[in-house]
Amino acid sequence: MPTTPAAPPAGLADLLAGCVADPARVTVDVPRRVAAAHDASPYLFTPRAVVRAATAAEVGALMAGARAAGLPLTLRSGGTSLSGQAGGDGVLVDVRSHWRSAEVLDDGRRIRLQPGLTVRQANARLARYGRRLGPDPASESACTIGGLVANNSSGMNCGTRDNAYRTMESLQFVLPSGTVVDTAAPDADQALRAREPELHAGLLRLRDRVRDSAASRATVERLFSLKNTMGYGLNAFLDHTAPADILAHLMIGSEGTLGFVGEAVFRTVPLLPHAATGLLVLPGLAEATDALPALLAAGARTAELLDAASLRVAQRSPDPVDALRGLRVEQHAALLVEFAEDSAALLDERTKAAQPMLDRLPAVGPTALVRDPAVRARLWHLRKGLYTAVAGARRPGTTALLEDIAVPMERLTRTCDGLTGLFDRHGYQDAVIFGHARDGNLHFMLTQAFDTPAETERYARFTDAMVDLVLDAGGTLKAEHGTGRAMAPFVRRQYGDELYDVMRELKRLCDPHGVLNPGVLIEDDPAAHLRNLKSVPEVDPAVDACVECGYCEPVCPTADATTTPRQRIVLQREIALAAAAGDEERRRALEDDYAYAAVDSCAADSLCVTACPVVIDTGAVMKRLRAERHGALSQRTGNAVARRWGSAVKGVRLALNTAHAAPAPAVRAATDAVRRLGAAELVPAWTDDIPRGGPARPAPRRPADARAVFFAACIGSVFAPEAR
Repeated sequence: MPTTPAAPPAGLADLLAGCVADPARVTVDVPRRVAAAHDASPYLFTPRAVVRAATAAEVGALMAGARAAGLPLTLRSGGTSLSGQAGGDGVLVDVRSHWRSAEVLDDGRRIRLQPGLTVRQANARLARYGRRLGPDPASESACTIGGLVANNSSGMNCGTRDNAYRTMESLQFVLPSGTVVDTAAPDADQALRAREPELHAGLLRLRDRVRDSAASRATVERLFSLKNTMGYGLNAFLDHTAPADILAHLMIGSEGTLGFVGEAVFRTVPLLPHAATGLLVLPGLAEATDALPALLAAGARTAELLDAASLRVAQRSPDPVDALRGLRVEQHAALLVEFAEDSAALLDERTKAAQPMLDRLPAVGPTALVRDPAVRARLWHLRKGLYTAVAGARRPGTTALLEDIAVPMERLTRTCDGLTGLFDRHGYQDAVIFGHARDGNLHFMLTQAFDTPAETERYARFTDAMVDLVLDAGGTLKAEHGTGRAMAPFVRRQYGDELYDVMRELKRLCDPHGVLNPGVLIEDDPAAHLRNLKSVPEVDPAVDACVECGYCEPVCPTADATTTPRQRIVLQREIALAAAAGDEERRRALEDDYAYAAVDSCAADSLCVTACPVVIDTGAVMKRLRAERHGALSQRTGNAVARRWGSAVKGVRLALNTAHAAPAPAVRAATDAVRRLGAAELVPAWTDDIPRGGPARPAPRRPADARAVFFAACIGSVFAPEAR
């Protein structure tokens, strides 16, 4: 059970307020800290303070402030990371709210981005140029550029060629010392040597240390031939020579432990608008993995693997795809393959050449590729809907864990079989395996409770066995999702003592005081991944399926003002946990804040449900909570007003204009009297800046040359525009 979060040290708020231009962007109150503590991982750390930084200089000052206070500092943009790297118990710095600029360069061939923008938002700016970012994470709607850089994101199509590491052209980053490095500058390396001589010299020593050891070179080359986000990107010491370039590439995938990346320039890749997709159902995993070399040689851009458990989940869909109808799934597996080109003619040529190979596969069902957008969308919904299906159907009180690994292609089948055996042995009957087969990259999803020591011990035994399985296969324990806290205790084992020591020395050179994200990526405690795990109490059937992924946050109108849909749900859970623990002080503080910060301030537009993978309508829940405050008379009155909304708006406009026509002292006296009678929440105190009544709502228009859509809001009809 949780305890009241540790109080911030005396003077912390003032110290941090001195680091930013607007002290209002610093908060140490319990509800805001508790709300910000939750991310998409199974870990929970409540920060002592939450700060919204607006500039690189502010981030540097906050690093110094945290160091002076003896507290760690964690940077967060999207909070969609799955391994625990976006949370900490010191100073949590929000680098999303004020960091959303983008600049398209060279007709879309390059793009300059700040960390608060999502991948989808960046790609929307590139679409008109026929380009996109190389990394294509499935979480593109919520994954921010900050997370993409911090975790070296990749995805279904980009492999190791077009990931963040390979497509990054330059970075601007802030070191814990406050030094700002811009690797786009022609003298970046000389500037680094002048400002950070020990770091510059240390990077040269580490570069030569890795290069001069045949064993180290072999290990680095082997692991980074795979998708690999375990530990630091030591391939930078082999791929680059100048310390500034090495350090920039080490920042990619460093999970906020070496510095803050405030700006990144990426080389983009072409959009391929013409595609053909097919679901190839095969007798088993061996047949599926055996088919991969021929598929890739034929030009398949994507090859997604689904195991038998995944196919059974997909069959439970209300409208399963044709290839799965009537199929009795036993040991079957499937490959979702896609060919894509930049013209229809090229796609024709590619698919015609590939079809004989497809026909030779031992497929259970048709092997034809389809181009119809609706059919293709259904096939991709099958793949992307696995997370929704498993997470949404999990037992209340459990967490959905999505892990990822990568192994050499020739060991893919054996690893899948081994994972299936581990699921059976450790009681994870609902686990599924899917993933990016073309890269030997497997995702597996299981549901886990952490509410008893026995459950945590079960998870520990499974994790130890999974580590043995993957490392024995010559693989990596993290392919895409970052090391975080979940795998930090196993970095030494994957790389060996020598390369782990290189990582520790790199961390010391960049962050000598250990301020940035301690416990993430580098961790010597073998049991650290089993502590600070979340409890997920049942609070409301309408929201209990929430996996705290944060996909809802980019579409929420109040995300930067009060709370997000994710935070509205986690605050309910925190209230329940405080009540169960008998912590009345904490419960009251959270409930008192919740009324406005969560319920009243919600826009109630239900945009959140359009982004939620488990289809939670937080807006509807907030409307229900509002309704529960009011009696039958209030409900009838509200419904009557809603049915006659046009007349109600006209009445408000008339009242405002009448009030402006009357003497201001008389209006103030009248409103004050009504408010004293108990209507303070319904009648505002009159002030001179209350606007007049607004104009009538404009009639709909559809001009032929329209370039934008304007949705007229009620507030524009109630209140007149500000006088200019």
